[in-house]
Amino acid sequence: MPETAPIAPASADAARTAAIAAIVAARQDLPGALLPILHEIQDTQGYIPDDAVPVIARALNLSRAEVHGVITFYHHFRQQPAGRHVVQVCRAEACQAVGAEALAEHAKRALGCGFHETSADGQVTLEPVYCLGQCACGPAMMVGEQLHGYVDAKRFDALIRSLREAQASNETTEAQA
Repeated sequence: MPETAPIAPASADAARTAAIAAIVAARQDLPGALLPILHEIQDTQGYIPDDAVPVIARALNLSRAEVHGVITFYHHFRQQPAGRHVVQVCRAEACQAVGAEALAEHAKRALGCGFHETSADGQVTLEPVYCLGQCACGPAMMVGEQLHGYVDAKRFDALIRSLREAQASNETTEAQA
């Protein structure tokens, strides 16, 4: 079977632009369309690209500032691509009461980045989240879609080490194939 050429950057940008336009067109007539549009763009693209803002604004008859204001108001939305893995540390009061602040500071030091930033190796994006619904098991965090409770610095380090080891193993397997 012949190998397919990688998508050229201009081609990838055109595909992303077309996908965003299709999402906007499909939802622009919904009541309160802005949030569903933003959620779907982030779900499909991994973030809200800057060039999506004028497309959304034009379709919904909003100013770019209004769209940008919503994107920056909600912590959930990213304006830059995330790392390969997203780690979310609960910042809600129940988790704070049992050590989430110390966990957050440890996570920042261990990853070498702050909230809404990505580690230097591009592997892990650290994000705050406000309640994972694990109030009795705090501090809680998510690694990708996997929820973890009772996380302290030692458990955090083990989870990140496991994540990175799995990634290295996958890359080795892919290189051998």
